[in-house]
Amino acid sequence: MKASGKRSVLTGAAFLMATSAIGPGFLTQTTVFTNSLGASFGFVILASILIDIGVQLNIWRVIAVAEMRAQDIANLLLPGLGTFISLLIVLGGLAFNVGNIAGAGLGLNALLGIPVITGSLISATIAITIFMIREAGKAMDRFAQFMGGVMIVVIVYIAVTSNPPVAEAAMRTIAPEKIDLMTIITLVGGTVGGYITFSGGHRLLDAGIKGKSALRQVSSSAVMGISVASLIRIFLFLASLGVISKGFIIDAENPTGSIFQMAAGNLGYRLFGLVMFSAAITSVIGSAYTSVSFIKSFSPAISKNENKVIIAFILIAAVIFTIAGKPVTLLILAGVLNGFILPVTLATILFAAFNTKIIGDYKHPLWLAGCGALVVLIMTYMSVSVLINYF
Repeated sequence: MKASGKRSVLTGAAFLMATSAIGPGFLTQTTVFTNSLGASFGFVILASILIDIGVQLNIWRVIAVAEMRAQDIANLLLPGLGTFISLLIVLGGLAFNVGNIAGAGLGLNALLGIPVITGSLISATIAITIFMIREAGKAMDRFAQFMGGVMIVVIVYIAVTSNPPVAEAAMRTIAPEKIDLMTIITLVGGTVGGYITFSGGHRLLDAGIKGKSALRQVSSSAVMGISVASLIRIFLFLASLGVISKGFIIDAENPTGSIFQMAAGNLGYRLFGLVMFSAAITSVIGSAYTSVSFIKSFSPAISKNENKVIIAFILIAAVIFTIAGKPVTLLILAGVLNGFILPVTLATILFAAFNTKIIGDYKHPLWLAGCGALVVLIMTYMSVSVLINYF
């Protein structure tokens, strides 16, 4: 692979991971939790970023060295474990995609006034078209990068327009007035939980970027993915904080849309539609691609017809949405559920990192494994705490 082509894939994998994370739930969670925690939400973002990086580096590096997808690694470690994880990932990915398709429809409704159902079907068609292109991988990479760039530009504009109390946000990021475990597990689950953290790792594997010689590039791509998602989270937090700090009341039915509208009027609401559509359509693509990547090694027929299976996955989610819909509360709960899956998948990868039949003579950094083990313990504790206190 030429150097330019490799750079494009590395950047594309990072943006695929980031834009997979930045869906309707991501936007909703950020606005809702800023409203409830105020400037102290900055601490939650900082904590989640540190956890996200530890998770991402462990998983992407082991996948690259093993030169196998996560489900195949898990099955080698413990027969049947990969199948179980794949089932969780696919079900979670399908649930997320129902919300993603709904969000894309809502975005087009806010941007162009198109009915939500019609906008959702148009969005599903756009996503399907990506996988009808002969070089779908390259098309997916470029689409994710373009739409990610659009979101960054728009959200930075809204953040500047809302004139947030930056000094207070910076202070409370280090010294929060209150900490809520529910918000941390939700953010981590929504950024690297479920299928999301595997999206870029599997994309690099499919593109042939693997092995010990590629570890530096893989690590850089992993950190880039978290950086892009975190940058958008931070500016959306500042935009929301700017509006909320002025005493405005956000709309519980459309929290992020009301933030954009109060920050920049009717133009702001149109821009919200653009961001919502961009976030949702890229998450539709990322969720479908990664979910199917978890089952394609189980059957030659699925592997041979991967793009057709991805298209079917998108169609099923679109049909479910037109019948059942997807409310705001479930978008937040989906992030929480992904957070519950994370300790299982990360623990599996960490055990694999020291299994010579999986990683050969590769020596996984002990400090990185230690950070990963700490994340498993923290996320397990938080998951149990949330189950006890919230359910």
